[in-house]
Amino acid sequence: MFGGSAPILVLSQNTKRESGRKVQVQNIAAGKAIADVIRTCLGPQAMLKMLMDPMGGIVMTNDGNAILREITVQHPAGKSMIEIARTQDEEVGDGTTSVIVLAGEMLGVAEQFLEQQMHPTVIIRSYRQALEDMVRILEDKVCVQLDVNDRAKLVEVVKSCVGTKFIGRWADMACSIALDAVQTVALEENGRKEIDIKRYAKVEKIPGGSMEDCTVLSGVMVNKDVTHPKMRRYIEKPRIVLLDCSLEYKKGESQTNIEIMKEEDFTRILQLEEEYIQRICADIIAVKPDVVFTEKGISDLAQHFLLKAGISAVRRVRKSDNNRIARACGATVVNRTDELKEDDVGTKAGLFEIKKMGDEYFCFVTECENPKACTILLRGASKDVLNETERNLQDALHVARNIMMEPRLVAGGGAVEMAVSQALAEKGKSIQGVSQWPYRAVASALEIIPRTLAQNCGANTIRTLTALRAKHAAGGSTWGINGETGELADMKDLGIWEPLSVKLQTYKTAVETAILLLRIDDIVSGSKKKKDDAGGAAPMPSEEALKE
Repeated sequence: MFGGSAPILVLSQNTKRESGRKVQVQNIAAGKAIADVIRTCLGPQAMLKMLMDPMGGIVMTNDGNAILREITVQHPAGKSMIEIARTQDEEVGDGTTSVIVLAGEMLGVAEQFLEQQMHPTVIIRSYRQALEDMVRILEDKVCVQLDVNDRAKLVEVVKSCVGTKFIGRWADMACSIALDAVQTVALEENGRKEIDIKRYAKVEKIPGGSMEDCTVLSGVMVNKDVTHPKMRRYIEKPRIVLLDCSLEYKKGESQTNIEIMKEEDFTRILQLEEEYIQRICADIIAVKPDVVFTEKGISDLAQHFLLKAGISAVRRVRKSDNNRIARACGATVVNRTDELKEDDVGTKAGLFEIKKMGDEYFCFVTECENPKACTILLRGASKDVLNETERNLQDALHVARNIMMEPRLVAGGGAVEMAVSQALAEKGKSIQGVSQWPYRAVASALEIIPRTLAQNCGANTIRTLTALRAKHAAGGSTWGINGETGELADMKDLGIWEPLSVKLQTYKTAVETAILLLRIDDIVSGSKKKKDDAGGAAPMPSEEALKE
């Protein structure tokens, strides 16, 4: 019946297939719907969203990524929009809201060309060209070099990131916390710079106290108490030993049976166990430590021996915490007690103390000399406040890290978008043929950022944007919108700067997502049969269903 072995697409009864223009328009609608949810979360006058998670807990935030994590979306195009917020968060840590708003707008401006029967590949080609030009304009014309040793300037950059968040009221404190933490964990080895915030800058949240009590410790804090109540809880200049082995008698892996012929044998077995523990403790006591941290358990007998030697012990410490303590006090984590040497003992800590905060005990290893790990201590009224503060602080930490790694800045407040838009519009005039229209559309799509900033302040959008365009045409490339008042302002005077790496990532992600979604011309969804309608397929979710 068929010539050759041509592949046949067999669609069963419960599979739904939609293709062509309809799908492209649907994808654009889905992208725009996601962007509309997030749009009010941009800028200093951003609104918060309150989200209920399936467990019944609530999340209050204006962080794009945190909102989209909690939203349940049916449409596949909507899901890929959510994915880009996560990528942005993992890659540079900030700009999650902007990337969604921008990607939604990039899709939105493509809709008119599809309706005019322009082929998607033509649009995509123009978008690609525009993206290359954007990157070039940002790197060559718009960006400014930054001196990493100028702390006032660094604070300015981090402040413009924090200003749009919930902790904007405590901006000075948040900036100094972020910078202190990043400068603490920064490590330079033979020309390679490493700033690992995730592993070595731990955020500990303790409800109670006020926001002003938040600090960066010059060392590490662990949520543990010493194992025996008589052990010392305050030691100055402690010698610290870190272990990765248990200080108790090893039990057999599987069920072990021992046959005992006479009564003394049983006593001998117990004696052997005691001798083993005494031997391990003797190994530890030999290097004269003051504090022992171990990732495993400590038996009562081991506690007794350590207590007699005047050593405080903390057990079942997390591996990540143990690594942090090692970086802070210069100790080495040892796997077997008989391998302990003098070099493995950490002596760089100035103070070991146990404090009670709220109703829990915390162990502090502080006053370290040149620590390469730190703990950020957050205090606040409630869990919700603390969670939001932590999310905001993570953004600030990432921004601080980005400018330390790549110290180049662009003006914030929508100024850089207008400058790039202006340059693209100029270049668009020299492009021949049909492809100039999508190219110019990208230039106009960039204006969504200043427009949204103006909208969220309640300013007159059309008037403000027209005035801003006039400023940029006259050569004021650092003019943008003051997010607090909605009026035009020179970002140089306001001191609002953003890291170049964040902007580059935002543009790349937004344009590439728009390209990806425009490429799709077919959606085949195999959905489950409904009980009442055995033959029919479940319909594609509508635009309204996206906003749950």
